[in-house]
Amino acid sequence: MLYVVLCVIVLGIAYMTRNFLVIAKMDEGTAEMSKMAGIIRSGANTFMNTEYRIIMAVVAVVAIVFTLFIEKGSGLTFILGAAMSSAACIIGMKSATSANVRTANKARTSLSIGETVKVALLGGSVSGLSVQSFGLLGLIAIYFMNGGIEIDATSHGLVAGLVCNPTIMRITTYSLGCSVVAMFNRVAGGNYTKAADISSDILAKLRHDLPEDDSRVPNVIADFIGDNVNDIAGNCSDLLESFVATIAAAIMIVIPVFRESGITDMTLFHAAVKFPILLAGGGLLGCLIGLVVSNIRKMGKDPSKDLNLTTNISAFSTVAIGLFAAYLSFGKIELFKDFTFGWISPWISAVFGIVSGVLIGIITEHYTSADKANSPTRKLAEIAPEGSAFVITKGDAIGSRSCLLPILMIGISLLISGKICGIYGIAISALGMLSFVATTVSIDAFGPIADNAGGLAESCHLDADVRKITDKLDAVGNTTAAIGKGFAIGSAAFATVSLLIAYVGNYTPTNTEPVLNIASFIVIAGGIIGGALIEYFSALLTDNTIESARLMADEGDRQMSIPGVLEGTVEPDYNKCIEMAAKQALRKMLVPSILSLLIPAVGGFIFGAEFVGGILVRATVVDIPKAIFMGNSGGAFDNAKKYIESGALEGHGKGSKAHKAAVTGDTVGDTRKDVVGVALDIFIKSMSTVANTLAPIFSHVAR
Repeated sequence: MLYVVLCVIVLGIAYMTRNFLVIAKMDEGTAEMSKMAGIIRSGANTFMNTEYRIIMAVVAVVAIVFTLFIEKGSGLTFILGAAMSSAACIIGMKSATSANVRTANKARTSLSIGETVKVALLGGSVSGLSVQSFGLLGLIAIYFMNGGIEIDATSHGLVAGLVCNPTIMRITTYSLGCSVVAMFNRVAGGNYTKAADISSDILAKLRHDLPEDDSRVPNVIADFIGDNVNDIAGNCSDLLESFVATIAAAIMIVIPVFRESGITDMTLFHAAVKFPILLAGGGLLGCLIGLVVSNIRKMGKDPSKDLNLTTNISAFSTVAIGLFAAYLSFGKIELFKDFTFGWISPWISAVFGIVSGVLIGIITEHYTSADKANSPTRKLAEIAPEGSAFVITKGDAIGSRSCLLPILMIGISLLISGKICGIYGIAISALGMLSFVATTVSIDAFGPIADNAGGLAESCHLDADVRKITDKLDAVGNTTAAIGKGFAIGSAAFATVSLLIAYVGNYTPTNTEPVLNIASFIVIAGGIIGGALIEYFSALLTDNTIESARLMADEGDRQMSIPGVLEGTVEPDYNKCIEMAAKQALRKMLVPSILSLLIPAVGGFIFGAEFVGGILVRATVVDIPKAIFMGNSGGAFDNAKKYIESGALEGHGKGSKAHKAAVTGDTVGDTRKDVVGVALDIFIKSMSTVANTLAPIFSHVAR
């Protein structure tokens, strides 16, 4: 069965490669379009090359430490995780920087929304398929190299004598390698893109009354580049890490569950270990079905409807394949007593995860889209004539209100999955939500590609009819991006709960029930600190971004004061702003990224495993609503601004008082949705993964 999964992975990589080549053969358009696209590609590549030199150095040091002091093979699997995550990021970004100008040109030559959507989604599919294919490929490779997962195997580092289960340690360090890359990408990419975006908006819309992506603003090209290094590369690494972490957690949970069951037949153990991989492989096949159908069928004038259909086909295909995988795994063997409905129990848990993912997307769309008459985002736009204070206050209320239903969905899914299938079911429910992640990322990547296409249409002075098409795609892209962020946060919640359960099982002695005593003063102390860490981390990221944006706005103002720049006869120095954005982002990414690695390590070594457990529980509880608030309020601010810019709010178009108030709201929301919100979920996942990796050591520290 695992060889079948490997074949599906190969098929996914083959289709991804085919799509990449199809995009590369398309025409870029006019000479000006080709020139601008080349600057974006070059800037994105330069930033990623510089960033990855730093990441490689950190990965090398950590890998050596793992090899010497934790487990002799874990350093290599840590590097493998970092390599797989990096490959997905780089390939996805190269596809996006190739697809953006082709999308704009398709709009120019066809004047067809449906044909233009196809190009953007084709570019996004490269990102999505690379995430699920590469993430799963690394896990399969570890499984085969180790000859499976052994329940009682032992190993230690080349120098230290720490005894641990080598197969579990290698899976957790693989997940940690993915996590480290995700944290660096999200922190650096978020700072880069939002510093450029905020400074561009301030210069164009507030100080000089220019169009958003006017080529006379020096910061616009850095903004275009930022969409790719954060919303593409950062998102790829984010969801790949969640995907891998949920599979790793499900496998880790099997060991304590099997030991407590009293069953001696190892057939059940191996089936429970393999099922997460089979479910993930089935999800990849379901995504291929959905993406191929979207590529073949003719798309209409409603991009949202077409993208939702792609998601639904992928989700339903995954459900059907998952049922078959559950029967193959558990249909004819002795089962855990927690399997309330027999062999179908894990499948039911997975379905609850899948349904949760789809519903969280629908809920997020309701709060962040301006398409419907009574939507909260339209109401936000309608209050903009009253001033910035009203916009900010209303946007905050929308963000806070939007937290309840997604968290309710997560809580219900966890409760029902746990009742139906025990703690194993919770991990499988988390994986169910991420089982069709290739389609989710594909549609999410559609957003920044469409955004870049719209920016190119504006900066290259294409016809108004072309801009109407790209503006429509950009508005849809903002909604898909908001949905993607909601999905990323929801999946992080599921993944973190799974990792937390696995963590308690990892440090609990054999034949002892895994329990974290929340009444213990050690756990409470850790919890108080964990909640404060979320607030501190949020403030750190916000301060870094705003400081970078201020410096870039000042530089842009300096250049725009040069005679000829505002008149359009002198080209601004785009490279100066690109270099400034990159320098600021790379300089400020180390401290937040390293914090997520050091906090659980230092806390565990000094105060023990239960203290770290308290940190993880409280950080998760504080993080999830805060991240949802940040993402949805930011998405509502952004689309309210877009709604006003479209001329839909009668008497309040571009340049009006209402528009300026909405721009202020969008500036506030930019840091929320694209820096803080998306980094918070990685912060808790990274801490949880580090804790799981070091749990064997923490178990020896006095509790």
